[in-house]
Amino acid sequence: MGGLKPISWRIFDKFLILQGCELKRVRGDHLIYNRAGLIRPLVVPKINNIPVFIIQNNLRLLSVDSHDFLEWLKEN
Repeated sequence: MGGLKPISWRIFDKFLILQGCELKRVRGDHLIYNRAGLIRPLVVPKINNIPVFIIQNNLRLLSVDSHDFLEWLKEN
């Protein structure tokens, strides 16, 4: 299986909602999500190709393994 690749913010939005995150606000071209128990809000740029490092940082904050995320991507 391949590694993480840039994805659309719309796809990542669906994943975050499934993880219990809630869109709190939009600031410019950034979406700000929050979930109980997180040390800080998740920030996602509203672009078609979110860089891999942003995806990795947000997965780390959510305590989600990248393998689990890739499995979800294959299913959706």
